[in-house]
Amino acid sequence: MVNLKNKKHLFFDLDDTLWDFEKNSSLILKEIFVQFELGLKLQTSFINFYKEYKGINNQLWSKYYKKEIDKTYLRNHRFNETFKRFNYSNYDENLLVTEQYLKRSPQGKILKKDCIETLMYLKNYFQLNIITNGFKEVQDIKIDSCGLRPYFSNIIISEEYNLTKPDEQIFRLAESFSKTTKDECIMIGDNLESDIKGALNASWEAIYFSDIKPNDFKGYYIKNLRELKTLLT
Repeated sequence: MVNLKNKKHLFFDLDDTLWDFEKNSSLILKEIFVQFELGLKLQTSFINFYKEYKGINNQLWSKYYKKEIDKTYLRNHRFNETFKRFNYSNYDENLLVTEQYLKRSPQGKILKKDCIETLMYLKNYFQLNIITNGFKEVQDIKIDSCGLRPYFSNIIISEEYNLTKPDEQIFRLAESFSKTTKDECIMIGDNLESDIKGALNASWEAIYFSDIKPNDFKGYYIKNLRELKTLLT
């Protein structure tokens, strides 16, 4: 493997790499589930509701990345499609749930374990940056509500540039913002397709961050952000 210790620029994914999307999202959705009495209306538990929602949300995001649907469609249909899985149809209520989720979810303040400690340490050795797939108004709130912004030189939010990971051009854009070359860049993220394969296809190095390492994965891998200290310095 290539020695990572001579790199100069680290690019982090945001959701479920720095900002704990799973925990923040599930907490707010549980509140909304109770507020709208969805257990009674859908005749199911929150666990079942959340499982179905996650699957549908991931499918719609995949379509959005492929430009098969737009932002409005994604937002206005993911809860409606979840409702339908439980034989419940109420598009207007779906819109109210969507409004509440978009308003409250980005305010979540739960970061991945050892996030701030690790960023403080790495900032002494590297220029730190973010590349995130998502919508500007939402990602900006997340970054600011958790106090992440001061650690990063560049924050690239896909919607602003009509580019999404794994598109090679978003990595080229990141290089230009940091005034660097592919040989000095490392991507750190939790998504094998958009973060890891995207970066490798752009001739960057990449570090996969996940609780579980796939058996066939041969690249750099960490289970906790603090492992970056040893791996990179």
